[in-house]
Amino acid sequence: MNNKRILLWFLRIIVLTILYFPIWILGSMAVGNYFPDAPSEPGLVDESIGMLILGILNTGLVVGLIVSSRWSGWRLALLLALSYYGSYTFITQIETWYFLTEITVSPELLPRLFVMGLSVPFLYIPLAVLICGKWKATRITRENTNMVMPKGQLLLKFGIIAVLYVVIYWSAGYFIAWQNPELRAFYGSPGEIVPFWEHTLTSFRNTPDLIILQLIRGLLFAVIAIPVIRGSNVKPWLNALLAGLLLAVPHLGHILPNPLMPLASVRFSHMIETAASTFVFGLIIVWLLHRRHYGMKDLLGWENINVTNSKSNHLIS
Repeated sequence: MNNKRILLWFLRIIVLTILYFPIWILGSMAVGNYFPDAPSEPGLVDESIGMLILGILNTGLVVGLIVSSRWSGWRLALLLALSYYGSYTFITQIETWYFLTEITVSPELLPRLFVMGLSVPFLYIPLAVLICGKWKATRITRENTNMVMPKGQLLLKFGIIAVLYVVIYWSAGYFIAWQNPELRAFYGSPGEIVPFWEHTLTSFRNTPDLIILQLIRGLLFAVIAIPVIRGSNVKPWLNALLAGLLLAVPHLGHILPNPLMPLASVRFSHMIETAASTFVFGLIIVWLLHRRHYGMKDLLGWENINVTNSKSNHLIS
C-alpha cells in the first residue's frame, strides 16, 4: 500500500469516526426522557473520553467488516446492518427485557431501547460502505467455499453452538460476574455466594425459561455471524477475530454511566463477563461454521483434508 492509499484510508477513518457520533446520538433520542431518574455512578473513564473510545472502536470494527467482505453495495450494507443490529441491540436488549424489566426498565422504555439501536446499522453502515469504496461491485473469481458443508453437518453444528453458548454463558456468569456481591444484591440475591453446582441446579430447576432463552440466544449469535463468515474474503483466523469483536465490542459500552445499571461495580463485572465470553464464543462460531469438517480429528485440527466433494452435496447460497 503506497503513501497515497494510506493517507486516503486515514482520511476515510477520520470522516467515519466523526460521522459516527451524530448518528449514534440520533438513535439515542428514541429513549428521550424515559430513562429512570435515579443517578448513575460514574463510568470507568470520563464520559466524553468513553464516547470517543467507543466511537473509534466501532468505526474500526465496521471498517474491518466492510473491507474484509467479498460482497459490496446494498447486499453488503444490508446484511452487515442486520448482523450489527442483532449483536448490538436485539440480542442485548433481550437480556434487558428478561433481567431488568422488574428493576430499572419501564414498559414504556423497553421498546424504545430496540428502536435506539437502528440508526448506526441502517444509516451509518451504508454510509461507511460508500465511503470505503465498496458500493460498486468488485469481481472475485475465486469460488466462495465459506460455510460450504452438508446440511446435516450444519444443523448439528448449530445444535452444538447453542449448547456451547449456555456452557460459556453460565460459566462466565458465575465465575466472573456472580462473584461480585453488589451484582448479586442488584439482582435480588444478597448474601454469601452459593457453590457453583448448587447455584446451577437451583437455577435450572426454578428458571428453566432462562436456559431456553440462552439456547435461543446462542442460535441467534450464530445466525448473526453467518453474513460475516459467508461473506469473508480473508483468512479464517482474521474472520474469527472480526466475528469475536462483533459480539464483544457492544459490551464495552459499560464503561459509560448507565441509569439502568447505576452501580459502577455491577457494570464493570458485566463488561468483563460478557465481553470475554462473547469474544471467545465468536471465535468458536467461526471455527465450527467456516468450513466442512471431516470427523472429530479434523474438527480438533488434527487433520487437514481438502474440500473436494461436489456442490450438490453441500449448502451453497
